[in-house]
Amino acid sequence: MRLNSLLRFFPTKPFAFSAVALIGVLLGSCQHDPLEIGDNGGNTNPPDTTIVFPPDTSDACDPDVVYFELDVLPILQSNCAFSGCHDAASAKDGVVLNTYQNVMNTGEVKPFNLGDSELYEVITDSDPDDRMPPPPSLPLTPEQVSVIAEWILQGAQNLTCNPNAGGCDTTDISYTVDVKPIMQSKCNGCHSGNFPSAGLDLTSYSSMANIALNGQLYGVIAHLPGYSPMPQSGNKLPDCEIAQIRSWINQGAPNN
Repeated sequence: MRLNSLLRFFPTKPFAFSAVALIGVLLGSCQHDPLEIGDNGGNTNPPDTTIVFPPDTSDACDPDVVYFELDVLPILQSNCAFSGCHDAASAKDGVVLNTYQNVMNTGEVKPFNLGDSELYEVITDSDPDDRMPPPPSLPLTPEQVSVIAEWILQGAQNLTCNPNAGGCDTTDISYTVDVKPIMQSKCNGCHSGNFPSAGLDLTSYSSMANIALNGQLYGVIAHLPGYSPMPQSGNKLPDCEIAQIRSWINQGAPNN
């Protein structure tokens, strides 16, 4: 069942957040040290190394299944589970969204039921005072809301898969089709809005191209020495996604 067939569910019991307190929190939230830039031997292009993917395809991901750690958790980590909000240390309003168990225990997720799941209610609330993430942060994109909705409707399970199983297509990588969705899901929660972390707003192509061509983007996502590993609050990107971004950079980071 797809999201647009389920719009009859409306928020009924959103988290009680104070707009004034939230704005104060957000001004200092999702901030990390400026991205460190290594010299990479003076070469700004990603090293042309070969990633070896496991041949076993028995744990390959099903494109019709939403996986918590692969699909849902990165959205929550980028947009919600950071300092001052819903990480373990801050636990704003008792809600912690950094692991499956914490999401289920504190996010009040009801498997198969959008209307009674407060996590879904707050990310779709039209009232800025109740919506999460709250202003000045941007709301989740329709695609991100759809991922979380489908996960709940599929039973809100902690399913896992191997995103590298079956190989990785790194040919004809497109910024619009391949790179931008990765950034939206895993990075733009912190690197967007009026106060982007490290002063980097990565929602535009020009910003992305700049850090791609100077070697910074690959350095941080590949966790190269001398670079601040990103995503800061989440797991390292899957090898295939890193390889696809590297391929796009090696093409000259085109706006395609």
